[in-house]
Amino acid sequence: MEDTPKYQGLRKQLIEQLREKGIQDNAVLEVMTQVPRHFFMDPSLINFAYEDNAYPIAADQTISQPYTVAYQSQLLEVGPTDKVLEIGTGSGYQTAVLLGLTPHVYTIERQQLLYKKTQRLFTQLGLRPKKHFFGDGYLGFEQAAPYDRILVTAAAPEVPKALLNQLKVGGKMIIPIGENEQFMTRFTRKSATAFDKEKFGRFRFVPLLQNKS
Repeated sequence: MEDTPKYQGLRKQLIEQLREKGIQDNAVLEVMTQVPRHFFMDPSLINFAYEDNAYPIAADQTISQPYTVAYQSQLLEVGPTDKVLEIGTGSGYQTAVLLGLTPHVYTIERQQLLYKKTQRLFTQLGLRPKKHFFGDGYLGFEQAAPYDRILVTAAAPEVPKALLNQLKVGGKMIIPIGENEQFMTRFTRKSATAFDKEKFGRFRFVPLLQNKS
């Protein structure tokens, strides 16, 4: 795979579109300027890699719209020493963006096909999450908890309690909540038992499924 000047130019145009749509976090935009989205696309759709749209990948899942990736990443407010748990590795694109913000990324994928595909891709690209594993995102990954940040890239009807429990006091979680349509929601843990909850824009995500398959 190559990141040619053509793709670099298209990527810069995409980043300008994201700025125009209200993304202001320069760290997020800089990382997204560096991450070649076409590496994570289905080969038949590679010409659409720098369109601001979601596209299908394996296992009836999607690679998220770049605006959504930027929006979630901006809300997450990741610092370079933060430990991040990503629920839903998917194509691996969001994982690559998170790794550009902090090296301390743990990512879990429920779909075996996608897990194996991204495992190979991460090796090819030299991307090294702290842990990339196959498992039930509803359960999180308690062994490495607590986390400074948790990012959920699929929709849940309500926030999984296990994920709230794995969030550090002062930590933030971004999760789309709802059935047919979701509100992007941010939880900030204020104490052992108290959380602040903020609602942001409406989005559409694939559902967060329980149990491994």
